[in-house]
Amino acid sequence: MMEQEENKTDVIVVGGGPAGISCAITIAKAGKQVVLIERGKFSGSKNVFGGAIYAQPTRQIFPDFEKSAPIERKTVEHKYAILGEKDATVISYKNKSEENVSYSVIRGKFDRWMAQEAEKEGVILVEETVVRELIVENGCVKGVRTELEDYYANIVVLADGVNSLLARQIGLRGKLSPKDVALSVKEVIKLPQEIINERFHVNNDEGCIYQIFGGPMLGMLGLGFMYTNKSSVSIGLGVTLSELSEKRIKPYELLEELKKHPEIAPLIKDGELLEYSAHLIPEGGYKKVPLLFGSGVMVCGDAASFVNNLHWEGTNLAMISGKIAGETAVIALGKQDFSEQALARYQDELEDSFILKDLRTYKDLMDGMEERASEFLGYYPKKINSFFNMFTTTDSVPKHDKYWTFIKSFFKDRSIIEPFKDLWTVLKLLWSILK
Repeated sequence: MMEQEENKTDVIVVGGGPAGISCAITIAKAGKQVVLIERGKFSGSKNVFGGAIYAQPTRQIFPDFEKSAPIERKTVEHKYAILGEKDATVISYKNKSEENVSYSVIRGKFDRWMAQEAEKEGVILVEETVVRELIVENGCVKGVRTELEDYYANIVVLADGVNSLLARQIGLRGKLSPKDVALSVKEVIKLPQEIINERFHVNNDEGCIYQIFGGPMLGMLGLGFMYTNKSSVSIGLGVTLSELSEKRIKPYELLEELKKHPEIAPLIKDGELLEYSAHLIPEGGYKKVPLLFGSGVMVCGDAASFVNNLHWEGTNLAMISGKIAGETAVIALGKQDFSEQALARYQDELEDSFILKDLRTYKDLMDGMEERASEFLGYYPKKINSFFNMFTTTDSVPKHDKYWTFIKSFFKDRSIIEPFKDLWTVLKLLWSILK
């Protein structure tokens, strides 16, 4: 008992990513003791990220982050690239306003900065330490067991990533299915700043994001991405484990094919490979959100499957869920009540936030996409490119004949019932979103 008292703090947070740091700094700012345990050499050392952070939610945790954080470029353009085998249709949206901006960041730098900011507020950061299991007494989480020693706390917050073995240990979540997890692979390619500016048509400190459909991923539940940093480009893709297993495809092979595509290759030409990494991403959405709290414990970030894959959102959900968990912990500490009933506030606040509301809005999306993936991510991207090929080609064939040939192809390419199945799937998804 003496050892328990010596090693006891108010809250232990497991995981030094955006969720864990946001939770820890929220607790520390309230004057409570909090220990943040990170298994990596430093926060951000094991993160794989495209990627962009969003200013509005980030300011809730770090109000003046734009003045000192290691941000790369402010996003001024989003491009949606629908790739065929050799052709592409690219839709662009530009916005240079100062409202609701996002920034590309390199997580190894950004997470480390966040952790340092947390330490300034009094968070005790313990790095290169692996939590082996939770200490549970009479159904209540009382602390964590590391490879070195046991640490005790009134509340433990789990922000330990997509696998979250700790949440599985206490039955808050089950084992993830291959269809509910994407394997993302990414390369960081070094290019001079002026070359990036020229190729992506941006100025210094301005950035462009590519969201990529099709190409080597035609017909698969997978998407690609590309982000501009100050002097590098992050390019990668994510494909569900079930797709990779069924098709016996290696993700790095898909990435190599993506880099060779005529739309992509000129953008990264003569670049120097700085980094290759791979990471699992929760893709199950609302239906795969686990139990989020128990007696003495809460779960946030990727560990809670808080990823909105349609909008490419993850860090904002992580940070705000961590903040809400931190606020709940502060209230519980004030009342000295760490029961399941006391921590149920976390769930209630999440229900009122955009996090669970947005995930609920798209709760049927993955089911619909899985059911018709070959059509929505294979057939239709090809048809879009086919249309623009037809529309831009001059070959002395009357335009009227071309249009009718294109329309008829929808019923000749596949069985006549397939377009109606697609329409029914779309209507069901729209109904689930709007109701």
